[in-house]
Amino acid sequence: MANKINRLFADKTGEKLLSLYFCAGCPTLDGTAEVILAMQRRGISMIEVGIPFSDPLADGPVIQSAATQALKNGMTLSKLFGQLKAIKNQVEIPLVLMGYLNPILHYGIEAFCKSCEEAGVSGMIIPDLPFDDYLSTVKPVADRYDLRVIMLITPETSEERIRLIDANTDGFIYMVSSAAITGAQKSFDDAKQDYFRRINAMQLRNPRMIGFGISNRQTLQAAQDNAAGAIIGSKFVTLLNEAGGDADAALTALFDSLR
Repeated sequence: MANKINRLFADKTGEKLLSLYFCAGCPTLDGTAEVILAMQRRGISMIEVGIPFSDPLADGPVIQSAATQALKNGMTLSKLFGQLKAIKNQVEIPLVLMGYLNPILHYGIEAFCKSCEEAGVSGMIIPDLPFDDYLSTVKPVADRYDLRVIMLITPETSEERIRLIDANTDGFIYMVSSAAITGAQKSFDDAKQDYFRRINAMQLRNPRMIGFGISNRQTLQAAQDNAAGAIIGSKFVTLLNEAGGDADAALTALFDSLR
């Protein structure tokens, strides 16, 4: 059976995909399963589950605060894998774990990949994983467990490096809309639109998803027009907190704001 990430992009060619991020363990320790199943029920294409970490460098205040709350609530990688394993047979869409290298190294790369496979996870995004370490250490293990390691590119990433990432990954490329930290933006300026067009013109092998700063109809449309789909994080995390962890209410509010 093909990896769910690859299957998603193969089956939904031409459709505008929407992926959502939330931080496991926030606002409640035991809400992970409910949030995932609600997203699946409401037509979300793919889910990024954040692994809380005490020093999330690439994240803005919303996701930093969610990570702090999740850690206070007692969320750990072991707990998260247990929660995911419990709903493995109900989840049909791809789950991608997003987290920093430190907790994953602490857990052990091999153990992490094995737990991902056992919990029905299809891939991982590790923003601070150096590309050389990915090639030499992480990729061989991930490949053995049929997991996709998703790499990020930004407007500052050189064409040479983008080609290198495209040639050595399989799943999708995460296009960060700007070199800044995560957080909602009202619109994408000309420079960002130029960046989207420049990457489009490269005709990469891997599909692309655009994330960071998507929070309304304008930014969503710009992302979906220039890639296979969009990833929304901070906006959904805020709405989930405001709804007290009620994922259905948060999703309704999100869809309203994207109309």
